[in-house]
Amino acid sequence: MDSHSSAPGSKKFVYFALDKEGQEQKQQSQGDRELPRDVLDKLLKALGREALREKTPSLQELEQALQGIMSRQEQQEQESKQQPGSQAGSKGDTGDDSGMPLVRQLMNKGYLKDSPKWLSSKGFNMIGSRILSDVMKALKAGEYGMHETHDVGSGSLVLDTSKKYEPGDDIGLLNVPKSLLNTIQRMSKDGEELKLPLQIDVEEFEEYETMQDVRVAVVYCIDLSSTMRYSSMYGDMSRIEAAKRALWSLYLLNRKFFPSDSVYIVGFGALASKVAPNDIPYLKTFEPGSDFLHYTNYQAAFRLASKMLQKDGALNKRIVLVTDGHPSACFIDDKSEQDKILSQRPYSHFYTPDKQTLDTVKQENSMSLDVGSGELVYLCYRYRQVDQYIGERTMVEAKKVHSLNIDIDTIMISEEDSLLGYVNEMEKYVKGRSYYINPADIDKVLLTDYLNNKKQQTIRAQSHW
Repeated sequence: MDSHSSAPGSKKFVYFALDKEGQEQKQQSQGDRELPRDVLDKLLKALGREALREKTPSLQELEQALQGIMSRQEQQEQESKQQPGSQAGSKGDTGDDSGMPLVRQLMNKGYLKDSPKWLSSKGFNMIGSRILSDVMKALKAGEYGMHETHDVGSGSLVLDTSKKYEPGDDIGLLNVPKSLLNTIQRMSKDGEELKLPLQIDVEEFEEYETMQDVRVAVVYCIDLSSTMRYSSMYGDMSRIEAAKRALWSLYLLNRKFFPSDSVYIVGFGALASKVAPNDIPYLKTFEPGSDFLHYTNYQAAFRLASKMLQKDGALNKRIVLVTDGHPSACFIDDKSEQDKILSQRPYSHFYTPDKQTLDTVKQENSMSLDVGSGELVYLCYRYRQVDQYIGERTMVEAKKVHSLNIDIDTIMISEEDSLLGYVNEMEKYVKGRSYYINPADIDKVLLTDYLNNKKQQTIRAQSHW
């Protein structure tokens, strides 16, 4: 690490100077010391913020960022000690007196790994759960009446509400506090002395109600066009960073509360690719340039998402498009279509990805671009309007998806409400919904949308039974 680039007051480390066995053993023994909880909390929060950046920091850059946080904390503690009535703390209150780089300490504790994608599964789950907790607190999640899923039978969720116990029902669903309260209330009413053990009548038993868990499969299609890297006027995160944070928390919500549902992620520009959940933090936008992948092809997202959903056995299937602009690309299925466009627009651009580009995207972005849905792409960006040909082809694709009983909803994360016009028109044809939101609210909007849709699907299913 370049010592000249370190934050003022931070300690200097040569991160990879660990080639001697003696040094490794010494640092391992020093790393066994526990980081204080408040320090670990700050470091995990910082890890989440660094992971979401458009350009993922290297481990050396990550070390420098964490050192800056620790340095600021030490400075704050020193200032607090100088205040009247404060007690001096011992050396090492921050937990960083071991002489070991913070990155190495977090590796030893299982949160990081020595890789360009440095979050381990433990780190991904821990940080994602913290993000989810923050969002759920903002939403007052208790109003949804959710519990973590219990194994109470095929496709059932346990609710907060309870009902009178019926002989033959699962005794494991017994609401013990409510049952005891019924007994106490009955004894008080009859003037009986309250003493242990309580004599409980079966008529006083209450059990938790259950709700049939209707399986839902959702594909979230995240726009990776170049404009998604723009900063939001509502916070310090860019549009893509805010969207990644939302998808990260949403994936953990699904795993924690609705594991029977399927949640998939698709990233798309001019072409689309399936995204592994653990790669969500590392998603980045396509660079403007000669490869033309930075255009926005709704059609590519719809085709890949519908193929994924048709392989899923869920009862209810849905695509949620998360984008900041109009479609500016579509597939050309044959040469005659290309000739027709060129006859009307002689200066039109077309793009077919070469093997080198596909390999580069796979290596640098961990994305296998879907060329099976179409290879020749027509590109046309118009300021605040959609090219007629692209608009028509996109509408046809949306209707085709809808005919497969797949719902399509769109979330626009842009500060320009004028961009909603085309999306509103498309959703009218597929009987879907469109939202215009501030980018800073995308995490709350996505989670609320998911929960509300889950509730609506369940109510519909119950009405049919």
